Amino acid sequence: MTSSDKPGTAADAPAETAGTAGTAGATPVAARDWAAAAADPQYRAAVVDLLGALAYGELAAFERLAEDAKLAPTLADKAELAKMASAEFHHFERLRDRLAEIGEEPTGAMEPFVAAYDGFHKQTDPSDWLEGLVKAYVGDSIASDFYREVAARLDTDTRELVLAVLDDTGHAGFAVEKVRAAIDADPRVGGRLALWARRLMGEALSQSQRVVADRDALSTMLVGGVADGFDLAEVGKMFSRITEAHTKRMAALGLAA
Repeated sequence: MTSSDKPGTAADAPAETAGTAGTAGATPVAARDWAAAAADPQYRAAVVDLLGALAYGELAAFERLAEDAKLAPTLADKAELAKMASAEFHHFERLRDRLAEIGEEPTGAMEPFVAAYDGFHKQTDPSDWLEGLVKAYVGDSIASDFYREVAARLDTDTRELVLAVLDDTGHAGFAVEKVRAAIDADPRVGGRLALWARRLMGEALSQSQRVVADRDALSTMLVGGVADGFDLAEVGKMFSRITEAHTKRMAALGLAA
């Protein structure tokens, strides 16, 4: 996944301050390892959902970047996207292997999220090279922001893995450079890409909210009730932070949010 200007999220806070335990005096989940945290079956189910969603997202990102490489105007651009696609597949492999390690069937963990991811990609199929770059930059960054927020509430082992697979594969800087150069060459391109990015933002938020609503364990983790979840007010603040980060990324691209 890509991420740029990594905004300050709860994931940046020390683990011991990332939420409070469900019972007085208990150790917060963010301060436990996987073996201790997974004793709670509902927490375990939430993590399996999270890893399944991330794994399919990385696999979809690999496929998308490989497709985008076909639209690349130069061999150098094609090679750069191929390298990024390879990095995304490596992230997928790490998540797949972790699911197997904790006794979960990776395909089964990913399956509930296929429709949402495929629906998003179907609704936001880019028409050209520049739209593909903006889609990867905007869409992946929104997803990364969301998962970083959630990571602050995870056990230490799972949090380390999640943050590792959210590392920028290089697409952020590449997209900014290419899009800004295209706008400099033809300022009219900026208006079209700004509209496209706003559409991507709306679709990405709608899909993420739908996924959370459809998965009981994930939604309970976010609104409280499993481990160190957010309350409803915090969920609203989280999406406000994600929107603010999107605005900053749009500015980096030379586009109006």
